[in-house]
Amino acid sequence: MSASTTRPISRRVQARVMRMVNVPMRRVLGLPFRTPLSGRLMLVFLTGRRTGKSYRQPLSYVRQGSTLLTPGGGKWKLNLQDGQPVRIRLAGHDVYARPEIVTDTDEIGQLLEAMIRVNPRVKSFTRIPEGPDGRPDRAGLENAVKYGFRIVRWHLDEPGTRPPAA
Repeated sequence: MSASTTRPISRRVQARVMRMVNVPMRRVLGLPFRTPLSGRLMLVFLTGRRTGKSYRQPLSYVRQGSTLLTPGGGKWKLNLQDGQPVRIRLAGHDVYARPEIVTDTDEIGQLLEAMIRVNPRVKSFTRIPEGPDGRPDRAGLENAVKYGFRIVRWHLDEPGTRPPAA
């Protein structure tokens, strides 16, 4: 890997810490009842796009009306397909949601602002610098999007519905 594509040390450290923290989070978020953490964290059940391996990924979320918004900075989002139902554990219950991967920089900026208003800790996960007006810095946001940052908008399916059998 060349120096130009190597992630900064701070991002590598953050990724390593998150991998360690995710181990107990999977257990807590997998419980069949609401926990104090489940108000801002959910567990997403993914299938690897190349390997077919099953994964459980803890993710932060913010409610926006009938949808959930998740910052998508990691590689986990590569296993999503727009509109294909995904099982999530939300507040101790398994539900299905259809992901919509937001790629437009302007829309990502607006959604990120909305997420930060509800949960200021989102700033520490995304690490997109704040501009003088308190909004995400445009250049920092464009750079993050250039390197794969997205917002995933989860459309919750009706209770009791399951995706069609494959």
